Amino acid sequence: MKPVIFGLSGLSLTSDERAFFAEADPLGYILFGRNVETRAQLRALTDELRALSGRDDLPILIDQEGGRVARMKPPEWPAFPAGPAFDALYETAPMSAIAAAKANGQALGAMLADVGITVDCAPLLDRRFDGTVAAIADRAFGGDAMQVAALGRATLDGLAAAGVVGVVKHMPGHGRAVVDSHYELPVVHASDAELEADIAPFRTLAPHAVMGMTCHLVFEAWDRANPATLSPTIIADVIRRRIGFDGLLMTDDIDMKALSGTAGDKAAGAIAAGCDVVLDCWARMDEMHDIADRLGEISDVSRARLDRAMASVTRSFDGDIAEHVAKRDALLALA
Repeated sequence: MKPVIFGLSGLSLTSDERAFFAEADPLGYILFGRNVETRAQLRALTDELRALSGRDDLPILIDQEGGRVARMKPPEWPAFPAGPAFDALYETAPMSAIAAAKANGQALGAMLADVGITVDCAPLLDRRFDGTVAAIADRAFGGDAMQVAALGRATLDGLAAAGVVGVVKHMPGHGRAVVDSHYELPVVHASDAELEADIAPFRTLAPHAVMGMTCHLVFEAWDRANPATLSPTIIADVIRRRIGFDGLLMTDDIDMKALSGTAGDKAAGAIAAGCDVVLDCWARMDEMHDIADRLGEISDVSRARLDRAMASVTRSFDGDIAEHVAKRDALLALA
């Protein structure tokens, strides 16, 4: 098995993709809007991916946070609120906000599990600041570390109750970025002491989170030369030691313009730095071949982390989406 998660080009596998994936045996797959159309189509696609891999517990990922980050959209699937909706309720009724976030996670998880998706790239644990780039600010649970951790934990618990693994992101914290890492490399000038509050939500949830995602930010206090995804220092000293995260650590999409170099260079660099798995989203066949050629087999340590993560949730789930949505909406109305 190669330590990489690949994207797909369309609503079903092409013959070239099928042949390549059978040979490369990637750890898993990630789906986007281009891959989803109807419930029946999506279920057929995830069934095909499982059959191709020969693994019932195959990680099939999607970014389904709510708000604008939603690959499965109306009218086929319901719309979900983004983090700021729960932030607003938390200001007046913290326990209600936590209950709403858990109900939201259960509804999300039930929707995903229904079509064979096993991993949701949520929750976002990045703190929001006055200058936080919109790509993060309009998704965040707020600026207070304890609040972010509480709402993130509720989301993780809700997803797990529905049989779906959550991914905490973006480690060690994306909130201080003032430019969008999809297009350029953010540099964070905050001190080590200031960054302590940024890593606090991740540290709080480290015992409960089985998958995590890095960010493509340079933190001058820790490593002036490398973004977190490519930094052995940040991965070993901050994410693994200070945060205490021992789950499966994946990169953010290595195609984002914050990183430079070929796809193979970035993939190999991330694994060498200590990431367990590379995330490559765009299904460009030449780049996927480059990555597969540069990566060896997944390490025993990373494979053990993967197995623990996929065994952390039951494959049975409570599929009553409407009940969880109604509970969430009644609570959010309190704000």
